[in-house]
Amino acid sequence: MTKIIYELSRWAIPSILFFVLFYATLRGVKVYDCFIKGAEEGFGLAIKIIPYLVAMMIAVSIFRQAGVINLIYKYFGTVFSYFNIPPDILPLAIMRPFSGGAALGISTDLINTYGADSYIGRLASTMQGSTDTTFFVLTVYFGSVGISKYRYSLGVGLLADLTTFIASIYIVSRVFL
Repeated sequence: MTKIIYELSRWAIPSILFFVLFYATLRGVKVYDCFIKGAEEGFGLAIKIIPYLVAMMIAVSIFRQAGVINLIYKYFGTVFSYFNIPPDILPLAIMRPFSGGAALGISTDLINTYGADSYIGRLASTMQGSTDTTFFVLTVYFGSVGISKYRYSLGVGLLADLTTFIASIYIVSRVFL
């Protein structure tokens, strides 16, 4: 039974793609022309968001090189210990709203240091998979379509990041401890 499910899941996406192409052809849609037009628009969008990407990378680099993470770790590490939250997870919680790549690097380092099945490893994995890069979304996605007034989006995004941080700690401590 599991082998049948495995084979079905393996062919699910190619089957959907084939169905869409087949159906579009039946309806008279010029699939290749539509693909080329979409690729052109995508390339134009990629060119348009490059300045936002560069600005975001510079901001993240300044944040990391200035030692802000170490400073926050120094002051909030004792508070985390009081609530039985490992202070080693703090750099991930801080960096995740800024940069997915930096957060992935921190998660990888935590998992390599403590192990994938450790509390910290599971907490890092849960946090990595349940939050988004709020500032990246605001600068790149909003910037690419010309949205400049995103005050409420920033607050809601950071509140969502805080909520997932707390929820990750609660769930991992309940399920794995």
